[in-house]
This record gives sequence, structure tokens and C-alpha cells, in this order.
Amino acid sequence: MSAKAFVLIEAAPAQAGKIADNLREISGVCSIDAVTGPYDIIAVVERDTLTGIGDFITSKIQAAEGITRTVTCLVL
Repeated sequence: MSAKAFVLIEAAPAQAGKIADNLREISGVCSIDAVTGPYDIIAVVERDTLTGIGDFITSKIQAAEGITRTVTCLVL
């Protein structure tokens, strides 16, 4: 069984489009949507384990240029 999470992403001003395009190229990112409200992008990610989700988010998503903050919501 795989682990799944919704990652709520705040982007630096005028960077949301570029960030979304870059995240779409990363294997393990299932979907990317630009949204309105306090967050700019919602990413859906899947990995084999919860630890894998955490490692993936810190190494791939949070490391992406222009991302100022993330909030991860694990699917139960």
C-alpha cells in the first residue's frame, strides 16, 4: 500500500506558475493545481511509505526555488 499526501504550497510573489511547471516534471508528484486562498498550489504526492513522503517533500518540494512554505496533509 502506498502513502499519499496533499502538499499545500505558498509561493514567492509571481512564482506560482514557474513552480507548478517545475513540480510537474518531478516523478512522484501525481498532480499539481493552482488554487486561490492562502496557498498558491496544491500538490498530490505518493510514495511507498510515510517516511518516503517526508523525505520526498523535504528533498524535492521544499528545496524547489520560490517555495516559501508548505503544509503537508497525509491521507489516512
